[in-house]
Amino acid sequence: MLKACLNGSRTRSEHPGLPVTPDQLAAAAREAVEAGADALHLHPRGRDAAESLRAADVAAAVSAVRQACPGIPVGVSTGLWITARDVSARRDLVEGWSALRAFERPDFASVNLSEPGRLELAATLHTIGIGVEAGVWSNRDAQLLASARPAGIIRVLVEIIDVPPENAVAEADAILREFGDPGVPVLLHGEQEACWPVLRHAVALGLDTRIGLEDTLTGPDGGPVTGNADLTRRARELINT
Repeated sequence: MLKACLNGSRTRSEHPGLPVTPDQLAAAAREAVEAGADALHLHPRGRDAAESLRAADVAAAVSAVRQACPGIPVGVSTGLWITARDVSARRDLVEGWSALRAFERPDFASVNLSEPGRLELAATLHTIGIGVEAGVWSNRDAQLLASARPAGIIRVLVEIIDVPPENAVAEADAILREFGDPGVPVLLHGEQEACWPVLRHAVALGLDTRIGLEDTLTGPDGGPVTGNADLTRRARELINT
């Protein structure tokens, strides 16, 4: 499975093709799916373009993308930075998603195991029928996954973050060894300069992976890209090789 991660925490000053509004996300999602994406991950924004967990903002983004890409799974972030690390505020906002109609509600949401409130957040998502992607960033996170499995987990996201590209594959292997077989699919990806080495490693291991402007602004050759569809197309070519 190849997931397109459309925007993350980036701003349009970093790349002119970064999608922010619901309409922009819908267009970017459609192009990414046409280029070979099997699933989508996005960070909804408010009217001020800041990341948001408000039910209305989540509904606007998710429903626009669903209309553009019928049948494609859509997920969102629950990163604690979105609420300025306020665990209670995040919990309350995510609980508000229970009022969303089916087409406004994401299929899954990522829960970073390094963040406080992770198990309670996973339980909330599970209760309202949203799948949980457990974000594992380190060996410590992998140990947490093994000792306290979040409710409703549908996938493990092994995310290689802030690691030099020459060390990224070894770091990925160390984390994967730490938790062994989680009984659900594993998606492995990196960011910035480590993005493409880790993507290639995921393909070699037969794991799910992802690509998009959230993770990198350059292609496998280090050159600039036009947007999410360009990245997705290049990743799909590597997968199919």
